[in-house]
Amino acid sequence: MAIRFRFKSFRPKLLETLPGYNRQQLLADASAGLTVGVLAIPLAMAFAIASGASPSSGLWTAIIAGACISAFGGSRVQIGGPTGAFIPILYSIIVVYGFHNMLAATFMAGVLLLVMGLTGMGSLIRLIPVSVVIGFTNGIAVVIAFSQLRDFFGLDVDKLPAEFFARLRILSENAHSVDWPTTALGVGCVALVLVWGKLAERWPRLGVIPAQMAALLLGTLVSVLFSLPVETLGSRFNGIPQELPGFSFPLPSLESLGRLLPPAITIALLGAIESLLSARVADAQIDDRHDPNQELLAQGIANMASPFFGGIPATGAIARTATNVRAGGRTPLAGLVHCATLLVVVLAAAPLAAYVPISVLAAIVLITAWRMGDWHEFRRLRHFSWNYRIILLSTFVLTVLFDLTIAVEIGMVLASLFFIYRMQALTSVEQVTDTELAAGVSLYALQGSLFFGSIAKLDAQIEERPAQTRVLILDMRELINADTSGIDWLHGLWRAQVRQGGHLLLCSLGRQPASLVQRSGLLHSLGEANIVTDRPAALARAHSLIGESLQ
Repeated sequence: MAIRFRFKSFRPKLLETLPGYNRQQLLADASAGLTVGVLAIPLAMAFAIASGASPSSGLWTAIIAGACISAFGGSRVQIGGPTGAFIPILYSIIVVYGFHNMLAATFMAGVLLLVMGLTGMGSLIRLIPVSVVIGFTNGIAVVIAFSQLRDFFGLDVDKLPAEFFARLRILSENAHSVDWPTTALGVGCVALVLVWGKLAERWPRLGVIPAQMAALLLGTLVSVLFSLPVETLGSRFNGIPQELPGFSFPLPSLESLGRLLPPAITIALLGAIESLLSARVADAQIDDRHDPNQELLAQGIANMASPFFGGIPATGAIARTATNVRAGGRTPLAGLVHCATLLVVVLAAAPLAAYVPISVLAAIVLITAWRMGDWHEFRRLRHFSWNYRIILLSTFVLTVLFDLTIAVEIGMVLASLFFIYRMQALTSVEQVTDTELAAGVSLYALQGSLFFGSIAKLDAQIEERPAQTRVLILDMRELINADTSGIDWLHGLWRAQVRQGGHLLLCSLGRQPASLVQRSGLLHSLGEANIVTDRPAALARAHSLIGESLQ
């Protein structure tokens, strides 16, 4: 498939939805955008704090990056912003490289996403096996949960290390410093989020307020009314500035470019996977089809713009996108209203954020971590093959213990190795003996794929051919494809036959193997007369060659 750089293909879904847009749809989009905007307030702050950034960074990410994703995206209903999946990655980057370099890595990730969209790689992201996706998603959920234990229990710990084992050691050593008012407030918020749906069923008017927003409001109210001695956004961050963010230049220096490339690739890869997964889930809900390459373009623009205003990485948020759909949003205008809602809240109600307890936001993140995991997949593992189990569990364990990048790399390597083994197992060569063959003629039928993984198996079987073979026929009618290693193996067979004064015939080649045979020069080596259309023609050619050798 040719790679094409065609800027004229830049066509956001927003442009497709404007023709025929009416007042009824505007009201539905405005209502949905307002609902999602309210939901995004606690999530944006909580995800930013958990990542090691300030709450205002999360809010401005949701506003700026969210607006870019809605305006330029390839999905009608995608809602963009900071997500929980980025927490362990960003926390590690900030601890190791610092906040400014995290912004630089985010900008680099945006450039990578833009290139991925321009080169049509949106469809290639789907090649990542579902076992790898589930493994790292569940692993990220566990890492997120561990990152919130300090704030949820109010432990006397200044800063948690990025490494899992070091973090576990610090948490266990300081378990005795649990702050009970902080813990009680966090537990209460978790319980409220869990039962909010049932309360909304009994009192429908409560359903207007998202569960996370209800926990934020009630948790803050309880803290203020009872003067609980808990840490708040005001005590840790001096609240949220009631002003537009400052402009910064997050461009990486030449010295840090090499060091920041691996985390930038991780951010880009995770952002691409999560955004396209979210868009695909939304497609099923609204009976539409998103443009994956346009979506990656929008993600690239969003992550290039966000760091200039102190924002963190953003991607399509599955929960907020689903809320948008359920609330009636059907065009990107709903996402723009969601950003406008956040902007009004930041500029009008920012001083009130100083009273929000940190443990309330930690409780919201813990609930998000629990809901983002596909935990039922662990129970279903016994129904799947050992290959699937090994890939999923390896990716999960490596994500938790080490790093998402290592986990995905190892997961993809394992998936590739198992795929090669499976293809090799499905490839075979059988000697044909149920036909009239002249003395000195051996006929073999190839099945499957002639590629580097199957050569050793095929070679061992072909080597068992009779020693007096003068003409070796390979019937490739059931051969799916071949690669250059396979063609090189055929070259070797031909040379071996020539050294023994014999010949190699190929018959019934498919389009792809035939094209490679011609381009590789094997056609010239064998001679056109020795590559025939079918088995009868090959037998006739073999008998002719045997007759010539006897003369």
